[in-house]
Amino acid sequence: MRIVHWLFVVSVALFVSGIGFVVAGARTTRLAPAADVPVTTPVASIKQIMNGIVAPAATVVYNAVGTFVSAEGVKEVAPQNDEEWAAVGTSAATPALKAAEAKSTEGILAAGSEINDTCDNCHAKYQRQ
Repeated sequence: MRIVHWLFVVSVALFVSGIGFVVAGARTTRLAPAADVPVTTPVASIKQIMNGIVAPAATVVYNAVGTFVSAEGVKEVAPQNDEEWAAVGTSAATPALKAAEAKSTEGILAAGSEINDTCDNCHAKYQRQ
């Protein structure tokens, strides 16, 4: 046999061996024991999480800053001291938390809008019809 034929035979053998190693590796990965994966069990339903955690926290942020118009006139609402700002910060996350730390009423309003959009998008996707 010529050298060209030997090179072809060797390259085919290496290719087939490589495929065999890939298949064997995939089977080994698939058959790995599941003992390493922790088993989690839900402790609350989505409704319980929404009612107990998400909605109360969002309500604090939503009610922290605003303008109320009534027969008596216009009333501006905003945290007035460090404790009130801390209460908003405790219920906030991401942009709302940064706004509360900066004591920014405009930031709280903007964060409220972002939170509302996030809620609407999630409810549109997951809420039962």
